[in-house]
Amino acid sequence: MISKKKIKSSNYWLREHFSDLYVKEAKKNNIRSRAWFKLEQLDKQNKLFQIGMNIIDLGAAPGSWSQYAVNKIGKTGYIIACDILPIKPIIGVNIFQGDFRNQEMLNKMLSLLKNITFHLVMSDMAPNITGNFSIDMPRIIELSKLALKISNYVLSKNGTFLLKSFQGEGFNELYQEIKTYFKKVKICKPKTSRTRSREIFIIATR
Repeated sequence: MISKKKIKSSNYWLREHFSDLYVKEAKKNNIRSRAWFKLEQLDKQNKLFQIGMNIIDLGAAPGSWSQYAVNKIGKTGYIIACDILPIKPIIGVNIFQGDFRNQEMLNKMLSLLKNITFHLVMSDMAPNITGNFSIDMPRIIELSKLALKISNYVLSKNGTFLLKSFQGEGFNELYQEIKTYFKKVKICKPKTSRTRSREIFIIATR
């Protein structure tokens, strides 16, 4: 049986979500999710995109980051959007569906990418949140480390790694690990990220 506390929390989230300015803007402008605006702000502050870039979008569903990026890189660029969930087609974006925690599936994806040089790996991956942070945080760190592993495999010499993660147990160790692979590492929290959220973004450049 679902507790009254959980129902109350769910109702609060729904009210907050549908009254959110960015949710309304996304719906009005045929944008797939409010995450589009987070990437837009991160891009404006850090100049993440250039014409002709090759990009991997991890945890891409429903596709808003790819939807933003495809308009920034032009027709000479290349995007592959990856997720365990299906993604509706986006013109100019190649979609790869699979669970990359499965080593066989990960190897399959990496083998397909081995002849492509990528300039940006961006990860919006997150597990299904239970609300119990002692359960959620290890899963978040696991996915963050998987994104780091993929970026280390495919990124070009001067490539950039954009990672969404969360503050909590294991984050400092993750941050230090990322610093061993990248010359410049920056922590960001765009204004579109809700203040009460532990969500945080790392931008790392080789």
